[in-house]
Amino acid sequence: MSNVIRSMTGYGRFEGLAGGRQTIFEIKAVNHRYLELQCRLPKGCGFLEETIKEMVSRVVSRGKVDIYVSIEANDSLAASVTINHSLAAGYVQALRELRDTYDLKDDISVSLLAHYGDIFTVAKAPESEEELTAIVREAGEKAIADFMAMREKEGEKLAADVLSHGQKILALTAEIEKRSPVTVEEYRQKLYDRLSEVLQDTSIDPQRMLTEAAIFADKTAVNEETVRLRSHYAQMEELLKKSEPIGRKLDFIVQEMNREANTTGSKVCDAELAHKVVEIKAEIEKIREQIQNIE
Repeated sequence: MSNVIRSMTGYGRFEGLAGGRQTIFEIKAVNHRYLELQCRLPKGCGFLEETIKEMVSRVVSRGKVDIYVSIEANDSLAASVTINHSLAAGYVQALRELRDTYDLKDDISVSLLAHYGDIFTVAKAPESEEELTAIVREAGEKAIADFMAMREKEGEKLAADVLSHGQKILALTAEIEKRSPVTVEEYRQKLYDRLSEVLQDTSIDPQRMLTEAAIFADKTAVNEETVRLRSHYAQMEELLKKSEPIGRKLDFIVQEMNREANTTGSKVCDAELAHKVVEIKAEIEKIREQIQNIE
């Protein structure tokens, strides 16, 4: 199994000879929280569903998967035709009544009765379940390989896009970390200017200024949140290197990233920082949309 993530959407098809019979095996999947599999099979081939489910569940853990199978009929099988004599006698009696009532030409014949198909019952010898199962396995393996190749190709694109948005989050986080200490100094200066204006010539207590600035710094400190944001991104990056299903884990990480962004947004008291947080949340939402497609 290749070391790439897989999209939940995909399509694969095989059409050709399998077991000497013309066969179509089509598989397509879309996003779904769990694995849901539906099969459309030839009449009398319901027993093939378990084989197909076993083949698909080996490589798919989530998604709504639809399977269509068509197998050319085996014309070499013996067939028997039985006649419903009671029904045939009824048709003959009805035709004679029409003849006598309306003075019609008497042309009742075997050829005429043959047009009433419900008189006849055709029974073919049953297909070999073993042979049909082998056909489905042969065709299914080829279609599923095609299907998986498409899912992995789409998965690579999704991973690249998720990482791209993650890198933007890291860049914005770095800008917040750089700007946040500056806001404390700006607050201290504004506080000093306001107090100077109010108190005018009266001296300002430097210790009081330091205390106020320290309280502000503590209330607006976002270093814990930014550290956790970076940690969540690192976890996400590691998950995207795995070949196992990771969609649910990624969804949890994105929830945690959003939580840290919200906490950061509630702490910042600076328009520039608030704008950066909004940008981070927008990037997180883009990641959330993409991981809905990852198995």
